[in-house]
Amino acid sequence: MDHIGFAVSSLGESILFWTEALGFMLQRQSEMGGDFLYRVTGVDDPNVRTAIVKSPDGFVVELLEYSRGRQNGATPDSAGAIGAAHLALVVKDIHAAIIRVEAAGWKAKGSPQPIPAGPRQGTLTAYVSGPDNITIEFMQPPVHR
Repeated sequence: MDHIGFAVSSLGESILFWTEALGFMLQRQSEMGGDFLYRVTGVDDPNVRTAIVKSPDGFVVELLEYSRGRQNGATPDSAGAIGAAHLALVVKDIHAAIIRVEAAGWKAKGSPQPIPAGPRQGTLTAYVSGPDNITIEFMQPPVHR
């Protein structure tokens, strides 16, 4: 996999969420548009400001603020809505990760719960929501002794 991208309404707010709340590093920012981007994306008036953020283990996320911003629509606020997606991140301490997100001004959608059965039994998991209702799942694997 190369990267995952999210269309956002505010590049600045999203950069803060990914860097301050999730601990990613800002790699670079750029702007692009024109016929090339229209032909790639099919988006009318595809002027976009972008940022690349990278997790401590190297996973790349591209944030894209298109010129029409909120006019393009919004991500569903329910994790169960058709078209809703989430990105799962492995964390060492799920409670500390949630505290960090909430200290940065965003919120948990639920509380950490252990997966009751199957190959990930005992893994603690919880969803948090950032700007534009983008959902991140935290997963804390069990400690094996």
